[in-house]
Amino acid sequence: MNAVNLLGFDLEGLAAFCEQLGEKRFRATQLFRWIHQKGAADFDQMSDLAKSLREKLRDKAHIAALPVISEHVSTDGTIKWLFDVGAGNAVEAVFIPEDDRGTLCVSSQAGCAVGCRFCSTGHQGFSRNLETWEILAQLWYAEHSLRLRTQSTERQITNVVMMGMGEPLQNYAALVPALKVMLDDHGYGLSRRRVTVSTSGVVPMIDRLRDDCPVALAVSLHAPNDPLRDQLVPLNKKYPIAELLDSCNRYLDKAPRDFITFEYCMLDGVNDSPEQAEELVALLRGKVSCKLNLIPFNPFPASGLKRSSRERVMAFAEVLIKAGLVTTVRKTRGDDIDAACGQLAGEVQDRTRAHERMVRAPVRVHRRGTVVPAKETSRP
Repeated sequence: MNAVNLLGFDLEGLAAFCEQLGEKRFRATQLFRWIHQKGAADFDQMSDLAKSLREKLRDKAHIAALPVISEHVSTDGTIKWLFDVGAGNAVEAVFIPEDDRGTLCVSSQAGCAVGCRFCSTGHQGFSRNLETWEILAQLWYAEHSLRLRTQSTERQITNVVMMGMGEPLQNYAALVPALKVMLDDHGYGLSRRRVTVSTSGVVPMIDRLRDDCPVALAVSLHAPNDPLRDQLVPLNKKYPIAELLDSCNRYLDKAPRDFITFEYCMLDGVNDSPEQAEELVALLRGKVSCKLNLIPFNPFPASGLKRSSRERVMAFAEVLIKAGLVTTVRKTRGDDIDAACGQLAGEVQDRTRAHERMVRAPVRVHRRGTVVPAKETSRP
């Protein structure tokens, strides 16, 4: 009943746990590799651990994934999983395959308290922060189920973006240990350049992340001035653009990349005029080393917003590019399964359909301890 889920430990935490069991710290490294590199969930499978340690682990610990409620596969290969996090709440993670990488979009909260107008997650409200193990369980399940799917022992997920449900920096205590596991050579061994935290602009926590675990940073900007951003990103009222840009410049001192990515969701008739593009140039050029990522808005019920036309997006981009700002237009992926940017909604108690109506498909574990994909309950 009180067994500890080992997915919740970074390597230092796992070493301390092993010491509590009377074991040497190097045992933690062995155990860590079995869990994260090999996807083992059965202690008996961990052949290089002493039998006495395996017995202690069976008594004091377990390795448990989140139950999978559903899996959807897009026509473009994008996969979205809905995970049950208990008490009527569920969160979503999305895998985006590309020729040169495999990116997993991970959730940090059930719901979100920021309430950005263009984001489906924000419209459902906030339920709770995820624990470290719940953040890592999304990566653990996705990585090892994808290996089974592809019949490969090679790494499937090369990039992780904390761009799923929730504001990661408002769940800082759980986020940082999870990031450390992603980066650890004995864990997933990801480069700091390939792990991205996306924030709506929690200025004090941007400064803390710079000192504690600097990874790539993406900032949801979405407007060239404070009055408009106040409407689109309510957090701007607490941390206005000038303060946000100052924190971005401070972050660059230790960032693994020499630029900050600014995300800008293109909303028809709201923030997409050539004049607003010029205003954005004046705001950013020469002020902060950055890259602009223009994101086509992905509609959802109740938003009251529309996607900018391609012509309007390209005209906006042209103004930025001519001014010397590095600019890309994000390709929409997984929108046929509501897995595109801004569409992740999951399920939160009392804010979506009743929990008892969920179609459950719990994760299964092979008798030898390897993750087996749960049965798919729906497809587009």
